[in-house]
Amino acid sequence: QVQLVESGGGLVQAGGSLRLSCAASGSIASIRSMAWYRQAPGKQREPIAAVTSGGTTNLPDSVKGRFTISRDNAKNTVYLQMNSLKPEDTAVYYCNVVLTSLQGVRYDYWGQGTQVTVSS
Repeated sequence: QVQLVESGGGLVQAGGSLRLSCAASGSIASIRSMAWYRQAPGKQREPIAAVTSGGTTNLPDSVKGRFTISRDNAKNTVYLQMNSLKPEDTAVYYCNVVLTSLQGVRYDYWGQGTQVTVSS
């Protein structure tokens, strides 16, 4: 079994910053990729940041330059630093981890989601 625990969401004024964390624990042999998605009310879930095991990152233009994704492989943790937040960044943020278990099975796990609300 693998658990993902997210933290760091909350309410912030426009222009402010938040840092999200997502820690994976359990029967993990290796983590292939770690990513963040978000889902605003009435919209589909969208990818906003991803980082490979080698550290290569990918972010869409909508958040590039404002958001930074990083990972600590020793802690099996991925971070999302969000700066210059805008009201349109308001959403539930989910982490996603693709990993190989100790039994050699590949899994795709989702965190429980954390609410980010940006007030104008």
